[in-house]
Amino acid sequence: MFDGLRSAGRESVVRALWDVPRLLRHPVWRTADPGQGNGLGVVLVPGFAAGEASLSPAGSWLRARGYVPASSGVGFTVGCTADLLAKLLHSTEEHAERTGRPVVLLGQSRGGGLARLAAARRPELVHGLVMLGSPVLDPLGAHPNVLRIARFLARLASAGVPGLLNDDCMRGPCFEEHVKTLAEPLRVPAISIFSRMDGIVPWQLCQDPHAECVEVHSTHTGMGFDPKVYEVLGPRLAAWAREDFEISA
Repeated sequence: MFDGLRSAGRESVVRALWDVPRLLRHPVWRTADPGQGNGLGVVLVPGFAAGEASLSPAGSWLRARGYVPASSGVGFTVGCTADLLAKLLHSTEEHAERTGRPVVLLGQSRGGGLARLAAARRPELVHGLVMLGSPVLDPLGAHPNVLRIARFLARLASAGVPGLLNDDCMRGPCFEEHVKTLAEPLRVPAISIFSRMDGIVPWQLCQDPHAECVEVHSTHTGMGFDPKVYEVLGPRLAAWAREDFEISA
């Protein structure tokens, strides 16, 4: 249950990192078929203020299984939505050209929302979509503490600090356009992974009607380190890789 301070109290980077040894000991990490991915490209899109390092375990796990992970180029994901989407589309197009076929977009939290926008905008570049704890039904439905940070960044942007989230991303035409796009049916296979233990994003906001919604028991910050997340992703990504190989063969 999403219950304000108590839910948020479960969320910390230190607590999430405690899961790393458990992940490294788990069979889902230790057992790897290096041919599974067939060279399928995966673009990794981090969450709000998380940075590329937050998905480095996912990158290592994918690489060991024959996928080709790549950075999204969105940095800490604290900028204007339109600017971040343009960067993600550029990275997606480049990685699709580099690997010779459409790629998978894997995003956490706000990164998953950006990935969904990219999949809706350029479905010909996307073979599949993975969203981890992404509030696609209401991008402003996160914990109040997160929204306070977002509004602070918007004030800094109004004061002239470049490269930050701005007011137009939280209301007005830009926000309305992106919310409308988030509600559009997807033309690519998609999975939305959610947790009722999530202390940042209410799990109900991850229930994308156009994606397969799968529950895990993880904190929001810990999803990228949770063995159960990789147990969910393993067979689905493998199926997408097989489909991709058959199409390109």
